[in-house]
Amino acid sequence: MPLASPLFATIPSRRALGRLAARAAAFCAMAGVARAQGNTAIRFSLDGRFEGPSAPFLIAQEKGYFGAEGLDVTIEAGTGPRSIIQRLAAGQQDAGFGDVNTLIRFRDENPGADLKAVMIVHDRPSFALVGRKSRGITDEPASLEGKKLGAPTGDASFAQWPIFRSVNKIDESKIRFETIGLAVREPMLASGEIDAAFGPGASSYVSLKARGVPVEDIVLMWMADHGLALYGNAVIMPPKLIAERPDAVRGFLRAVLRGVRDAVTNPTFAAQLVAKRNDAAQPETVRERLSMTIEQNMLTPFVKAHGFGGIDPARWALALDQIGLAGPLRDKARAGDAFTDAFLPPADERMF
Repeated sequence: MPLASPLFATIPSRRALGRLAARAAAFCAMAGVARAQGNTAIRFSLDGRFEGPSAPFLIAQEKGYFGAEGLDVTIEAGTGPRSIIQRLAAGQQDAGFGDVNTLIRFRDENPGADLKAVMIVHDRPSFALVGRKSRGITDEPASLEGKKLGAPTGDASFAQWPIFRSVNKIDESKIRFETIGLAVREPMLASGEIDAAFGPGASSYVSLKARGVPVEDIVLMWMADHGLALYGNAVIMPPKLIAERPDAVRGFLRAVLRGVRDAVTNPTFAAQLVAKRNDAAQPETVRERLSMTIEQNMLTPFVKAHGFGGIDPARWALALDQIGLAGPLRDKARAGDAFTDAFLPPADERMF
């Protein structure tokens, strides 16, 4: 008679199996806590609300890409491009997503600050003017003369006006500016109270369309199409994290890159994640904004040819010259030393 296998000699009762399952679950939970406790905690802040451009970071968090790199990342909304730079410099955040031009100016004004952009996310900046053909706005910057422009307080696009005006030789004396709040920018455009407004191109365009303005009446004037050489938003980190946890910086960027790829391949899922963090956001609107941002600002011809996240040194030098048009830089070399590619994944891994 064949001998019973020792493994199955005694079949556990249903109650015993339940106890074993409970013990296994408790063990896994304890192991998970131990792993989390061993992770590097990073407080990451956006420069504004949760909208389309924040999707790659939310994906990296949702899908565990940060965790796979040994990181425990929390993502917070921000209150403006200047604010996030100040909070990073003060040690209130460990990393942030903000305007690299604001960073360059901040470094020049604060010689002791050594914040660095470690990944360019928007190779082409979102700076734009959005206007209406029915109000006399065309694709040409000269059409802004004689018009009334909405200038939102703290808006990154409006901050580039001195450069845009200079590069395109616009007579500012022929323009009326009206200081407005961000919340009323698109409503005032839709009602005809202003002829055009400064704002992030994709967001303003989609919002204006959602208010019933016919697409054929909307003019989206990207500043990058009219001589602006500046870069846009980047992942920015303080010197403490860079010096003490360089592997964490590398892991963070690998996770973000995975999030970017997922946002490109599945913008619907990405939009749903954003909508979860922003009660006022509609998934379809977020998806359209994200798709426009990817096409216009992220996957540019340069990125497709050279990989995501880096810079072109010649263009960077030109951008520094243009930033100087808005006010001379005290120490151009130090201000311009605001980017490093030392922590980016290899170029072949950054290709799209």
